[in-house]
Amino acid sequence: MHVTLSSPRGFCAGVVRAIEIVEICLERFGSPVYVRHEIVHNKYVVDDLRRKGAAFVEELDEVPDNATVVFSAHGVAPTVWAEANRRGLNVIDATCPLVTKVHLESTKFAQKGYSVIVVGHEGHPEVIGTMGQSPAVSRLVATVEEAEAVDVDDPGRVVALTQTTLSVEDTRDVIEVLKRRFPKMVARNDICYATTNRQAAVSALARKVDLVLVIGAQNSSNCSRLREVAEQLGVPAHLVDDAASIDPAWLEDIEHVGVTSGASTPETLVQEVVEWLKPESVTMLEVVDEDVTFVLPKELRGLDGTKWAVPRQAESMPQH
Repeated sequence: MHVTLSSPRGFCAGVVRAIEIVEICLERFGSPVYVRHEIVHNKYVVDDLRRKGAAFVEELDEVPDNATVVFSAHGVAPTVWAEANRRGLNVIDATCPLVTKVHLESTKFAQKGYSVIVVGHEGHPEVIGTMGQSPAVSRLVATVEEAEAVDVDDPGRVVALTQTTLSVEDTRDVIEVLKRRFPKMVARNDICYATTNRQAAVSALARKVDLVLVIGAQNSSNCSRLREVAEQLGVPAHLVDDAASIDPAWLEDIEHVGVTSGASTPETLVQEVVEWLKPESVTMLEVVDEDVTFVLPKELRGLDGTKWAVPRQAESMPQH
């Protein structure tokens, strides 16, 4: 068997920043540091931070008054901020800056009298946060069928925003329908660089292999989209949490396996999968070179603009 690893894969800049924020908060404020929702959608990352003293909650009523709480990388609605302020909570915001950009777009266009169509998956925490920015004028659309049916107040004043982790291809189809129905619509392509790059990488990978393994959590949107991209190219693909989740039957008569991972998956899990496969050779398929970084929240930066502390994150960073 031969294995090809795609690059880029694994942690994006927003995930690295979010994990660093929790680790620095633990060093600075001590445990417990409360985190609203999973900081990123990966069980191994969450369990590691829990062992270090992070306490994960779904709602703020589980957080004691005046405690420190971190908002996850997916972002939250203004109502959550208002509750945190009312409770006197020390909030550290780990929202990915690219998600924050979408929030600002929603607010800006709503103030100008636009209807806001959010293209995304119902129930996903990022979508909940984005819909909450301008709830009175926001409409959620997930499919072409829903795009054909969505109603707005003024067809001449419409903006479409997208969840950052969607499939590039599927989103294009939805946007095309919306543009046909609302010719004056402003279409914002908010799918983030990491999602786009990883989908491009798995697309190139799928054309070279007999099977694709995507390493990541089942509730991770960007991981699920990677599996779908490979499957749409006619290649069997499976989303697995780790090496133990692999069914050996998948590998019967398979000579060439492609391996990738989602934006919230630690590189250690990828290496464990490669070791489990025991290939004769391993090669790298590099499609895009990423060098994106995001600054930490001002509350965690020193007077010189650097980190307050340096977390021990190296073992989880992607290795290209």
